[in-house]
Amino acid sequence: MVIRPMKIEDYDDIFAMWQITSKRALDASDSREGIERYLGRNPEMSMVALDGEKVVGTVLAGHDGRIGFIHHMAVHPDYRRKHIGQSLAKEACRRIREAGIEKIQIYCYYDNLTGQEFWQSLGFEKTGNILFETNGR
Repeated sequence: MVIRPMKIEDYDDIFAMWQITSKRALDASDSREGIERYLGRNPEMSMVALDGEKVVGTVLAGHDGRIGFIHHMAVHPDYRRKHIGQSLAKEACRRIREAGIEKIQIYCYYDNLTGQEFWQSLGFEKTGNILFETNGR
């Protein structure tokens, strides 16, 4: 398993995986152009996990200069429970903090109990119905 920064060339594979794992969270901002713009604003913060050439995990991560954000954290169902999600999340958070950003927010649906447990296991705290955050953990 290799984890590396996401590139726009990964888009078709990433979007296909999101159709399986994150479809309800996708909108027009997740177009190729939207993702390319996001990657340009936040270079080398978003990550992919690869099994050979196959994208098996993603995390879209960045910041606005003061708060970090994690979007579309996803692991292909066939690759779950192998610590891929943990590795992606920790690397994204490390890169956000390396940019001098201490507060990171995660968007997690209120009915996604598995997601909520995952983020809480990494030290994030629920602050409302869909938002988790951490301050320098």
